[in-house]
Amino acid sequence: MTVIVGLTGGIASGKSTVSNMLKEMNIPVIDADIESRLAVKKGEPAYFKIISEFGREILLPDGEIDRAKLGSIIFHQEENRQLLNQIVHPEVRRRMNEKIEQAKRKSEPVIVLDIPLLFESKLTFMVDKTILVYVSEETQLKRLMERNHLTVKEAEARIHSQMPLSEKVSLADAVINNNGRIEDTKKQLMKILADWNIH
Repeated sequence: MTVIVGLTGGIASGKSTVSNMLKEMNIPVIDADIESRLAVKKGEPAYFKIISEFGREILLPDGEIDRAKLGSIIFHQEENRQLLNQIVHPEVRRRMNEKIEQAKRKSEPVIVLDIPLLFESKLTFMVDKTILVYVSEETQLKRLMERNHLTVKEAEARIHSQMPLSEKVSLADAVINNNGRIEDTKKQLMKILADWNIH
């Protein structure tokens, strides 16, 4: 019986750090961000749908989608963002399900789905358990500004486009507090896996 764990967090919460820890333990991690990038590659079904909706001006010279240009179109327009999600999300789910089936065929005891918008996109039906990587908003803001070289205003806009981490705490089965040192984060992760009797 394979346990499917949904790993989530917010922007700059340290979710990738936890994801890498799981990979180091040889636990298969299926990353929704990677799958969404692959889903819109040149020649994929979603690629053609996006061009027909948003036009060829979103393409780079090599024919691939210019993610930054597409991002700037959808970032401030809710209906465009929803339209893009309606095209991309089903493809991402299909790709993730294929990878889940592959891992199940190998009788993996645990599979982790790394999904940033697990709760917002209502994808908890895909998983048995959920882990939230949590940081305070001050830490989130500081890390995001440092990582992406953003102003306070730019960083706040990105953070506020997601459901606040504080609201996600009550939705998750387990929470890793990532405000402290990386060793503390790893300890919390190991305890959760032990408590759930997986790995």
